[in-house]
Amino acid sequence: MNEYGVVTEARTVRLERVLPGPIERVWAYLTDSKKRGRWFASGPMDLRLGGEVEFRFHHADLSAEKTAPEKFKKYEFGHVMRGRITACEPPRLLSFTFGDAGEVTFELSPRGNDVLLVLTHRELKDRAMMVSVASGWHSHLAILIDNLNGVAPRPFWTTHAKMEAEYETRIPSG
Repeated sequence: MNEYGVVTEARTVRLERVLPGPIERVWAYLTDSKKRGRWFASGPMDLRLGGEVEFRFHHADLSAEKTAPEKFKKYEFGHVMRGRITACEPPRLLSFTFGDAGEVTFELSPRGNDVLLVLTHRELKDRAMMVSVASGWHSHLAILIDNLNGVAPRPFWTTHAKMEAEYETRIPSG
């Protein structure tokens, strides 16, 4: 398994992580607003085909690091993104549209006491969005792992900046 996200087809990025289980616990961190808000974004999620989702991002709540870099200052006090559920098969599959930034799919499979999470983000409009999305998911998933392991979450924005530089070199242009 590659630590970094990979381009699997045009406009698609895929990341894989092995997480401490059980699968129902990981599912709760994807679907429960309070738990999801600890590593990604809170907000209601109507877990049925066509159900509405709302992601209330507030990155200052994810770690001890509170200040966004200049590039992301407009998001410092939060922002909201909406979408719709496109697939939901608890506790193994969750897909949703992600505002105007494509579609996200989480696939979960038990691996003994652990859970393999495969995240695929499709329909990204261009390379710049692919770099941004891969960096964001990489950083958010790192904080999810910290939460699942019961340790203090690493700094979101510092991690994101490091990953953005890394993905600039890893995601091919053209």
